[in-house]
Amino acid sequence: MASFLYRLGRLAFRRRRLVALIWVALLALAGFGAASASAATSSSFSVPGTEAQKAFDLLEERFPGGSADGATARVVFKAPSGKKMTDPGPKAEVTGAVAALKSGSGQVASVTDPYTAQAVSKDGSTAYVSVTYKVGSMELTDDTLHALKETGERARSTGLTVETGGDALQAAPETGAGEIIGVVIAGVVLAVTFGSLIAAGLPLLTALVGVGIGISTITALAAVFDLGTTTSTLAMMIGLAVGIDYALFIVSRYRAELTGGREKEEAAGRAAGTAGSAVVFAGLTVVIALVGLAVADIPLLTKMGFAAAGTVVIAVLIALTLIPALLGFAGDRVLGRKARHGKAVSDKTNVGARWARLVLRHPVAVLLVGVVGLGAIAVPAASLEVGLPDDGSQPVSTTQRKAYDLLSDGFGPGFNGPLLVVVDGDRAEADRAVELMRNLDGAAAVTAPTFNKADDTATITVIPKDRPSSLATEDLVHEIRDKSSDNVYVTGATALNTHFSQKMSDALLPYLALVVGLAFLLLMVVFRSVLVPLKAALGFLLSVVAALGAVVAVFQWGWLGSLFGVEQTGPIMSMMPIFMIGVVFGLAMDYEVFLVTRMREAFVHGQRPEEAIVTGFRHSARVVIAAAVIMIAVFAGFIGSSEQMIKMIGFGLAIAVFFDAFIVRMAIVPAVLALLGRRAWWLPRWLDRSLPNVDVEGEQLNKELSQSPGGSDEDRELIPV
Repeated sequence: MASFLYRLGRLAFRRRRLVALIWVALLALAGFGAASASAATSSSFSVPGTEAQKAFDLLEERFPGGSADGATARVVFKAPSGKKMTDPGPKAEVTGAVAALKSGSGQVASVTDPYTAQAVSKDGSTAYVSVTYKVGSMELTDDTLHALKETGERARSTGLTVETGGDALQAAPETGAGEIIGVVIAGVVLAVTFGSLIAAGLPLLTALVGVGIGISTITALAAVFDLGTTTSTLAMMIGLAVGIDYALFIVSRYRAELTGGREKEEAAGRAAGTAGSAVVFAGLTVVIALVGLAVADIPLLTKMGFAAAGTVVIAVLIALTLIPALLGFAGDRVLGRKARHGKAVSDKTNVGARWARLVLRHPVAVLLVGVVGLGAIAVPAASLEVGLPDDGSQPVSTTQRKAYDLLSDGFGPGFNGPLLVVVDGDRAEADRAVELMRNLDGAAAVTAPTFNKADDTATITVIPKDRPSSLATEDLVHEIRDKSSDNVYVTGATALNTHFSQKMSDALLPYLALVVGLAFLLLMVVFRSVLVPLKAALGFLLSVVAALGAVVAVFQWGWLGSLFGVEQTGPIMSMMPIFMIGVVFGLAMDYEVFLVTRMREAFVHGQRPEEAIVTGFRHSARVVIAAAVIMIAVFAGFIGSSEQMIKMIGFGLAIAVFFDAFIVRMAIVPAVLALLGRRAWWLPRWLDRSLPNVDVEGEQLNKELSQSPGGSDEDRELIPV
C-alpha cells in the first residue's frame, strides 16, 4: 500500500492544478445539488420489529387519514386564581381558540374541544386543546406555527395562563457560534504547532472542502433517503475533526521529509506513502465503527452512521490527493521561517522524547495512576439511565416545559406520557383489555375503546400514575404487554421510547463484538502483533466508560451542569452510549495507529523496544496532541447547540478524546509497551504468513526506493519519521 500511495502522492503533486480543479468541481457540484434539493425534514422515527412500531403500522392501515405520525400540539389553559375554566369567560376564550385553530391552517388535521373531550381537570383550573397536523413538525409552515402561537397570545391577553407543548414546536437544531470557535481554536493550535500560517491553513482549508462536499451531498439526498436535519449536524462534527487531523498528519510528515533534505515532490510522495498509509487504516477503523451502527437496526441511527462514514471517506481521499496537490503550490513555505533558513533545532530531546523516557523509568506507577484515575471517573456510568427526551427535559423557561408542568399539576404526572393501546379484534376483545388494564396498579385512568369504521380495531388510552420517563411507567408498559393477548399492542411516544431503549441495550454487546473484532483484525494486520491491538481495544474501553461516567455526572446528575449549559437533567439519550462507543472507538484507533506506527517503524528498522517507544514519541507526540486538542475544540463547539442530543454528543466526544489521547495513548500505552518489551511485537509465525503485508511503516517502500536507479545512500536509511 505504501508504494501505491507514494506514487499517488507524487502524481497529485505533479498534476496539482488538475487535482485541485477536480475537488473544486466536486464541491461546486455538491453545492448545486444541495441548493436545488428540497429542504430537509425531520427524519421519520421508527423502531422495526418492536411492538410499538407494529401498532403504529396497524393504525396506519386500519385508521387511514388519522395522521398517526403527524405533528401534535397541546395548548394548555389555566384560569386565574379564584376562577375556573368552566366559567363563562374562560370557556368562551377557549371555544374561540378552538375555532381559530381549526380555521388557521390547511395543515391542521383535527382539533379537540376540551369541553366535549373531557379535557378539563377535576378542580376546573386547567384545560387543554389537542391539535393534530397532517405533516411532521419540520414540514409545518411559518403560517401554521404563527397561527398556533397567535392563538395562545390572544387568550393570554385576557388574563389566562396559556402555554403550548408538543413536537409541533420542535425546531431545527441551532449550534450558534460554538463550532466556529472550535475551528478558530484549531487554527491557533495548527499555527503554534507548525510555526507557519501556510501549514496551519492547509488542514483547515481541506477540512472545510471535505465537510462542504459531505454536507452538501447529504442535503441534496435528504429528501430521497429521509436523512433529516440531525444527520448533517453529526456528519459535520465528525467530518471537521477527522478532516483536520488527517491533513495534519500528512502535512507534518511532508515537513519532516523536507527538513531531512528531500526534494519537494519526493517529500510529498513519501508523506503520502507513510503517513498516508496510517491515514487509510485510521479512516477504516472510523468507517467500520460508524457503519457498524446498522447492527442496532434503527433506521435513524443507521443513516446517521452511514452519512458520517461518508464524510470520513471524503476526508481520507482529500488527505491523500488534495493535500499533496496543495503542498505543490505551497512548496517550502509550509516550513517555519527558521527552518526555511536552515536554523531548525534538532528534536532529539523534545518534550515527547523526555516524556517517553519518564514513563519508561516508572511504567508501573504511570499505569496504575492512569487506570485508577479513569476507573474513578467511570463510576457514575454504573448509574446510567437511558431514555428519549420529552417536554419534561426542556429548560424550565420554555413554553413546552411550562405546558408540561401545567398538565402534570392539573391532571397528574402520568398525563404527559399516555399509553396508546391498539386492539386488533372485536368489541369483546377490547372490553377484556380495558378490564385488565383498569386493574393494574400503575394505571391512573383507562378510557373506553374507540373503534374504526370496520369495527375490527380499537384504540384505548391508558394514563400512567407516574411521569413518562419513570421506571414505574416502564414497568406498566411491560405489564400490559405481558398480561394481554398477542393481538393487543402498546404504543405511543412513551411505549416507543421504552422499546427503543431496550433495543439499544440489546444491540450494545453485538455491536461491540463486531466493531472491536473487525478493528482488532485490522490493527493486527497493521502492527503485525497480537498484544498491541489487544492493548488498544482495552484502552479504548477504559476511556469510553470513563467518558460515559462523565456524561452521567453532568447530564443526569447535574454536576457542573451550568458550566456546560445543562438547564435540565434527565436520562441519557438511548442512542448516546452506542453512538459514542462507535465514534470514539474509531477516533481512538486513529491515535493508536499514528502513534504506534512510528514505534513499529523504528522497531522494524532495528531499534530496541525502549528506543522505539522514545522515537515514536519524539516524532509523533506533538502532532498527536495537536490533533487531539483540535478534535476536542471541534467537538466542544457543539456543546452550545440548542438540541440536547447534539449538546450531549459534543460533550461526550470531547471528553472521550481527552481521556483517550492524553491518558490512554500518552501514558498508559507507553507504560504497557515498556512492560511488554519485545513481546509487544510478537506474532505467531503461522499467523504472520497468513496475514497480508500492507507495509504501513514503509519498509517495502524503502527497499524499492533504495534499489531504484535514482536511489541514494540516504534512501537506504530509515525514513526520518
